[in-house]
Amino acid sequence: MTTSPKIHVAVIGAGSFGRNHARVYSELQKSGEPVELVAVVDQNRARAEQIIAELGLTARAYSSVKELLASRKPTAASVAVPTVHHLEVARALMQAGIDVLIEKPVAASLREADELISVAKHTGQVAMVGHLERFNPAIRATLPLVTRPMFFEVHRLSVFTPRALDVDVVLDLMIHDLDIVLWLARSPVRDLHAVGIPILSDKVDIANVRVEFESGCVANFTASRVSTERVRKLRFFQPRQYVSVDYGRRDVFTLTVQPADPQANSAAPEVPGFDIALPGNSNIAIVPSKPAIQDEEPLRAELRAFLDAVRKHTEPTVTLQDGGAALELANMRVARKSRCRDGACPSLPQTVLLATSPA
Repeated sequence: MTTSPKIHVAVIGAGSFGRNHARVYSELQKSGEPVELVAVVDQNRARAEQIIAELGLTARAYSSVKELLASRKPTAASVAVPTVHHLEVARALMQAGIDVLIEKPVAASLREADELISVAKHTGQVAMVGHLERFNPAIRATLPLVTRPMFFEVHRLSVFTPRALDVDVVLDLMIHDLDIVLWLARSPVRDLHAVGIPILSDKVDIANVRVEFESGCVANFTASRVSTERVRKLRFFQPRQYVSVDYGRRDVFTLTVQPADPQANSAAPEVPGFDIALPGNSNIAIVPSKPAIQDEEPLRAELRAFLDAVRKHTEPTVTLQDGGAALELANMRVARKSRCRDGACPSLPQTVLLATSPA
């Protein structure tokens, strides 16, 4: 039996994201996976030391990437620093021969994203972007269902926390959904309309974006980080089918139009709350279904995919180009958004003002 060599990893940044990366690497390590967390880096060394102590690890704390590289060279690293530092940190790591997983958004600008792509190509390092929802069990269960999506409605609402205020709500929250819809729609963007306003920070806290694709598909996105509830839902229509994804509950529900089969109908899976009949058309049936979900923490699945790409030196699940495409779409709305001034919002959609979602 061949044993895979152990991958030594570092986590750069000991904030909320970095803490979770360290936790999952530690869990993988303790479960017998061939990985070892050897370093946590943060300009506040005490915070890095605290994470190591809480996880009961023998890893070392460092106050900078330069200090880390002077001491040892891990195989791979998670980059979980503020977005404005992604390029500086990831570039230094890749140039030192270290594979990287960069938290979303991939960079602070398209120019910086392009530079990261150039550095990865020049160094030959594996570079993956942390678009976590790609690894949500509900999205994984949805992928086999996708045919030709024609309309998306997406809501991502959160209560306010003093986290990630270095970017607006589009780069903080909505970018997850921009990435997923780009992935599922598989079509170039034709047009975009956007509106957003600052509420509790000096950046946009609520935004509504409408994207039209060359395929004719349309997607409406609403994101808020000043809501009274936490909602993570994506719904889409495609020929003869409606699909509803609840990221938070990791749940998928579908309604499919298909020819009626009296024998099959009696054995069709029952979904509580849905008893659908089409009067006067016995040849058509609307069949509800809840696809099976293989549950796994999305971050655990993401880090396992990253480690697999590092081990095999293959293209990662979410490439720098994927991260750049989501960032490009997020930046398209900058030139087209309007902001409310002095409380006057004549063109702001009601869904944005209320920051609520339908069930």
